[in-house]
Amino acid sequence: MTAFFERWMTYEWSWFLATIIGILVIALPLMLAVAMIIYAERKIWAAIALRRGPNVVGPWGLLQSFADGLKVFLKETIIPTNANKGLFLIAPIVTFTVALIVWAVVPFAPGVVLADVNVGLLYILAASSLGVYGVIVAGWASNSKYPFFSALRAAAQMVSYEVSIGFVLICVVLYAGTFNLSAIVLGQQGHKLFGLLNGYGFNPLLFPMWVVFFISSMAETFRTPFDLVEAESELVAGHQTEYSSMSFALFWLGEYANVILMCALNAILFWGGWLPPVNWAPLYGFLFTPELTGLFWLFLKMSLFFFMFGWVKATVPRYRYDQLMRLGWKIFLPLSLLFVVLVSGWLMLTRYGGPPA
Repeated sequence: MTAFFERWMTYEWSWFLATIIGILVIALPLMLAVAMIIYAERKIWAAIALRRGPNVVGPWGLLQSFADGLKVFLKETIIPTNANKGLFLIAPIVTFTVALIVWAVVPFAPGVVLADVNVGLLYILAASSLGVYGVIVAGWASNSKYPFFSALRAAAQMVSYEVSIGFVLICVVLYAGTFNLSAIVLGQQGHKLFGLLNGYGFNPLLFPMWVVFFISSMAETFRTPFDLVEAESELVAGHQTEYSSMSFALFWLGEYANVILMCALNAILFWGGWLPPVNWAPLYGFLFTPELTGLFWLFLKMSLFFFMFGWVKATVPRYRYDQLMRLGWKIFLPLSLLFVVLVSGWLMLTRYGGPPA
């Protein structure tokens, strides 16, 4: 796109304009996707509970999320008297902004990525870790006991499961030999069953790591059964208790943008990203171009993982806090460490010709 604009302006301005357009092309559909997945998730919950779900506003209830957004937009922003006003208003902005910046390195199709950096996986790990600051600052600045308890829980929960996620990602990087997300996707082409299957998830050594990553991604995004941060039976609404209007909406937008991101990472790191599940030539370009076909496969996989997120939320009861910590520290951490040793040992034997003499 930069080359296209260079016909009329200098390289610097061309790059700047192309980057701004790329950001908008990602951010605006993402905001629309958040509205639609909230509707889709409510429909999933309703189907599991044998109810109808949203069905009044617009055809089949499709405009329900937009009606809710308009209602929130028109409400008054109330700031508690004894709250730290600056931090109170900054917290939802931090949550929303961090949820957006991570998408800069996510590859949607061959060559369709805003910043194809060599350390893309490290960037995602670093940037997504900042999301907890929005929750902690919101809990502390509200000057209320329930949001403060929520902030303490969020800090402990994020640290507990990020450790396991880090070791899981080490296993993927060992197999791929790179931190570049596009290269990780391409490394999964023809990975198993005599080159027929695309995806590290088909590998017996990496499938357990995908299970750990999938469960940890629910904990990282504070989803049921790990929604102790927002436990309505204990903490009213957690760190969001004192928020209203658009400041409350920014927390929701950030939370669901992170959910979509985790669905994308599950697909990209373990199930071939934009690649079809089967390594068969007609499946790579049946939608006019390889780029459109890649988008189709990635969005299909993301939709499947989002359905699984909604399914778990509708069926699994909330963990106690001691169960949450035990799963993270006593089960996932030793298991992921063990598989780092197994994967590196297996690669030493098969790829690098055994241990050094």
